[in-house]
Amino acid sequence: MTLAQRALQQLEAWPDLTAGPASCGTGRALRTAHSEIAHFHSDHDVDLHLTSRALRRFAADLAESTAIRLLPGSRWVTVHLDCDTDVDLLQTLVSVALKAHQGGPAPEDLPPGGCNLHRVTVLPREGAATAAPR
Repeated sequence: MTLAQRALQQLEAWPDLTAGPASCGTGRALRTAHSEIAHFHSDHDVDLHLTSRALRRFAADLAESTAIRLLPGSRWVTVHLDCDTDVDLLQTLVSVALKAHQGGPAPEDLPPGGCNLHRVTVLPREGAATAAPR
């Protein structure tokens, strides 16, 4: 079982999340009654929908993580799963996203253009600390 499969299986058991096809057309999504929270695109990459406020609050911490890829203007962050610690980080961020989206996202937090699929290139950790848009 891959890290993404394991993380998806664990998160599917959370009472506020349901799984289904991702709206972008690739992979599985976890959603609340109000919005999609995560897209599992591959064995290693998960896009997570945060609110503008959550992104501002955690921007410095997210930027320092080698597992996180941020795109300017996107409310989705890409989490690259390489180890168990990355799965723990994903679960923590899903919890943040759930809290941030309680009652539904504000209009400014609806993701314009969808998730980061095909917009983020994940490089090996030894090669770079950030990803470049394609």
